[in-house]
Amino acid sequence: MRIVIQRVLEAKVEVKGKTTGQIGRGFLIFLGVGKDDDKNIADRYIDKILRLRIFADDMGKTNLSLKDVQGEVLLVSQFTLYADCRKGNRPDFINAGSAGKAEELYEYFLEQIKDRIGRVESGEFGAEMKVSLVNDGPFTIILDEHMI
Repeated sequence: MRIVIQRVLEAKVEVKGKTTGQIGRGFLIFLGVGKDDDKNIADRYIDKILRLRIFADDMGKTNLSLKDVQGEVLLVSQFTLYADCRKGNRPDFINAGSAGKAEELYEYFLEQIKDRIGRVESGEFGAEMKVSLVNDGPFTIILDEHMI
C-alpha cells in the first residue's frame, strides 16, 4: 500500500457534481493498493495511521493523535500512487493491485477505520473525483511499505 495523509481543516470529494464525502478537522487519506497487498498489511497501516501524533497539543508540539482531537477521516482511492515513471514519460501502473483486489481492500480499509474512528467519509472507488481541501500546516505524510 501507498498512502498519502494530509492533515486538513476541511476536505470534500465530489463525483459527477455530487458531494460523496465531506469532513472538518482530520485526515484526508489517499489510498493506493499494490498487487501484493492483503488485509494484514491494511491492518498495519490502519494501526500506524491511528497512532500518528501529528496534531498540536496546548504547547504547540505535535503530540496528539486523530482520536485525541476527535478528528474525522476522508478516504479516497488513488491507484496513481503506484505510478512508475522511471522509463519514458508515460507512467506505468504495473505494481498497482487489480481493480477487484484494490476495491476489496479499499472497502476493508474503510470499514476498519469506521470501526475505530467516529466520523469517516469516502469517495467512490474507481470514479472520476474532484477533491478539495484546506491543508492544515501544510502537513503531509507519505506511508509506504518502508515506513510502517
